[in-house]
Amino acid sequence: MHLQDDQDVPAQINILPMIDVIFAILAFFIMSTLFLTRQEGLPVNLPKASTSQRSQVPTKITVTLDSDGQVSVNKEATAIDTLSKQIQGLIKKDTEAVVIINADEGVNHGRVIAVMDQVRQVKGAKLAIATQKP
Repeated sequence: MHLQDDQDVPAQINILPMIDVIFAILAFFIMSTLFLTRQEGLPVNLPKASTSQRSQVPTKITVTLDSDGQVSVNKEATAIDTLSKQIQGLIKKDTEAVVIINADEGVNHGRVIAVMDQVRQVKGAKLAIATQKP
């Protein structure tokens, strides 16, 4: 009759260790997120000003050289000789611009250098060359 006494006891799941593990994991994630925040300076109360501006995002200008050797600035056809003046007109006063050169791989190397030379003549223009991952 000893076998029947064991069958009358219902199975129990002890939930307390599972709760302890969950709280330990929760505490770990809370502590780790506190250390992952990037602080750029000491916490201060910044003053308010009516003339303040948000950080300026540089203007993006795209110069494209297609396989035929045609040059365009922001999808408008242009000549290499007038490229620096056209880019200067697109850059606002006292700001910077990123000029991205999209050159087809079949374009003559000298033509790309001529475009780069025109871009370097513009004050405040930073040069970038677009590429593709293989």
